[in-house]
Amino acid sequence: MEYTTERNLGPQPIAALMGRHGLRPHDIVAASSEQITHKMVSRACKGRKLTRNVQFKILRAFNTATQQEYALKDLFTY
Repeated sequence: MEYTTERNLGPQPIAALMGRHGLRPHDIVAASSEQITHKMVSRACKGRKLTRNVQFKILRAFNTATQQEYALKDLFTY
């Protein structure tokens, strides 16, 4: 039996929320006080599996950019 981890989980809610707020990956990176990259944000939107640490970095940056309080479950389905 071969064990494989699914890494591509399909479009995530963060992509729709970014569209609703008119945000692009650069806006999230610019709002972050932590070190995140455009590639991390793009992967988050596409559904590429991210580490929990990166998910929280993106969550904090997203909350700063939107000036609202979202939870991790609002941005990611995994």
